[in-house]
Amino acid sequence: MQQLTVTSVNVNGLRAAARKGYLPWLAGTTADVVCLQEVRAEEAQLPAEVARPAGWHVTYAPAEAKGRAGVALLTRREPDAVRIGFDCAEFKASGRYLEADLPGLTVASLYLPSGEVGTERQDEKERFMAAFLPYLVDLRGRAAAEGREVLVCGDWNIAHREADLRNWRANRTNSGFLPEERAWLGRVLDPADGGYTDVVRALHPDQEGPYSWWSYRGRAFDNDTGWRIDYQIATPSLAARAVKAHVERAATHAERWSDHAPVTVSYER
Repeated sequence: MQQLTVTSVNVNGLRAAARKGYLPWLAGTTADVVCLQEVRAEEAQLPAEVARPAGWHVTYAPAEAKGRAGVALLTRREPDAVRIGFDCAEFKASGRYLEADLPGLTVASLYLPSGEVGTERQDEKERFMAAFLPYLVDLRGRAAAEGREVLVCGDWNIAHREADLRNWRANRTNSGFLPEERAWLGRVLDPADGGYTDVVRALHPDQEGPYSWWSYRGRAFDNDTGWRIDYQIATPSLAARAVKAHVERAATHAERWSDHAPVTVSYER
């Protein structure tokens, strides 16, 4: 049976990732779609083999603020349409959202602001969330009217449940695990509200993690003291067609090319 394989990864700066092993990984992936976050570069700043790798159609949405954020979509098939940003003027040029239409599917790369309690960064994150949920609801409705599923992949910068981070008790007052952030993501996943499904959690309901981000500080990676903040969030009928999901965790700390690991899911077409 034919499958569609989608990978999402925060590259923590594409130029740095390319020096550390991103290109061999890309050359070896079987994914049909790759969603990148935190590219932190414009296309002209990238080496040709990184900017336009052979066999891929690439769309970039860089941030207006140089060296910040930035998302990209790599697809084996040329998209029917691409759109940068969503229905919010503040974040139109922030390099945080990009979507593309493929046959029967709208796929998006999202880099939700990370936030920091008590600062403008947290205010920005809350403004983004407030604007983004209505857009997700509208997108789902429009896609359904056109016979499309929706898949929003990326770094959502929120651990939804206690099972989604190792040290959840110590992080209850930190951005990324605040009650209001978790409640917001719960709304995205509520069938009566956002109406989307957390694909990896649906396939692995009882697992701790699988974590997708580990701090470079200390021995977080070696001790698997991680967070699951990179998600594939899909409309329910697409989520129901997911057959396999895994986090491509590097074998050793030295082999990492980002502080995040790719999250890969295969769907029956």
